[in-house]
Amino acid sequence: MQKRLANWGNYPAVASDENVFTQEAQLRKFVVSNTHMIARGNGRCYGDASLGEHSISMLRYDKVLAFDKENGILEAQAGVTLDQILDIIVPHGWFLPVTPGTKYITLGGAVASDVHGKNHHVDGSFSGHIIDMDIITGNGETICCSHTAHTDLFWATCGGMGLTGVITRIKFSLKKISTAYIKQTQIKASNLEEVIRLFDEYKHYTYSMAWIDCLQKGDSFGRSILIVGEHAAPEELSAKQKEAPLKLPAKRKLSVPFNLPSFVLNTFTVKAFNWLYYGKNYKKEMHKVIPYEPFFYPLDAILHWNRGYGKAGFVQYQFVLPLNKKEGLVTILKRISDKGWGSFLAVLKVFGQQDSLISFPMEGYTLALDFPVRNGLLPFLDELDEIVLQYGGRLYLSKDARMKQEIFWNSYPNAAKFAAIVQQYNTNNRFVSLQSERLLLTK
Repeated sequence: MQKRLANWGNYPAVASDENVFTQEAQLRKFVVSNTHMIARGNGRCYGDASLGEHSISMLRYDKVLAFDKENGILEAQAGVTLDQILDIIVPHGWFLPVTPGTKYITLGGAVASDVHGKNHHVDGSFSGHIIDMDIITGNGETICCSHTAHTDLFWATCGGMGLTGVITRIKFSLKKISTAYIKQTQIKASNLEEVIRLFDEYKHYTYSMAWIDCLQKGDSFGRSILIVGEHAAPEELSAKQKEAPLKLPAKRKLSVPFNLPSFVLNTFTVKAFNWLYYGKNYKKEMHKVIPYEPFFYPLDAILHWNRGYGKAGFVQYQFVLPLNKKEGLVTILKRISDKGWGSFLAVLKVFGQQDSLISFPMEGYTLALDFPVRNGLLPFLDELDEIVLQYGGRLYLSKDARMKQEIFWNSYPNAAKFAAIVQQYNTNNRFVSLQSERLLLTK
């Protein structure tokens, strides 16, 4: 069925033939009979990596196949979403080993993007916790791969944006918890230099991230709030929380009912938001125990929040720079501040070491920003790309909607090796996305 498809940024949007499956045999038959297809989960990536001429919707391929409650191992079909998994595992004292900033992505999407979270410096990305997985490749064969079997396919699939085939089943290990709460600490940083120092000072925490005010200059340039946390122990809960430590109270969700006018987002409103957000931390350091949802998924409490960026949509721009290249971070933030195009959501994290083929993380600083689509945005982001490249960094493919192919090929050191593995398993260029054509990874 032809329909208009866009991912979470609502940019770009394409007419695509959407195909839905519930059985692997149906999926295999479709794969060997068609070309120029790409698997798509819940559409929560930001760019065009899961958009193509033929879309394979995985949302009905969503069964949990096995849950080992003693050892914390889950096996599920690729279309199950993280929120569905959390509803099953948290009451039994388990949590996701790695989670991005939304729980509404599919398990297959988590693998295809090799998602990272606030704990990358401690626990790495999602690929490090996979036991094995099944992939239908371009010739219709289902291959089980892992860290020790068919390793080329495994590592090209983790972060490979669906170009090696359709991920159908994943088995992975979970993290043990004793409550559904997080012991959170928030620390105000008066500028970028201070927040970088605080990241190092608090690096022993499992989870850490910082919100940055992109529009400040002078002594307040890069002022931030560092947020760190640990899974709370039962004795750290309030009396009411102790009544059901692994159960969370039901919460009403807000919703943005329609696309807001584009003029709502401007320098004035961003400055006002930043002033309020920074000011709500009325003390230098604040401590509290909160449910896991507002810690890991604050924006999930607002349904359709992407509509706040208007009908034209937005681009999320996320890059990583090596740990010893923080001057590149300063350069980019100054360019954004001078432009006056600050982001409501500017999130800084620190990555730990990672040795992988095509995954985004490297040891260093990663910054994610949202920019409403407007005149002049794409040339401005091209300028930022050159700075990222100059300082030895790269962009996150899962959030990319417009990177030029030369930036990709010059910033991912294993790009040629990845492309060769894709060609091996992607028979007749069956798996093709807007992004893979733009980056010259497929024809």
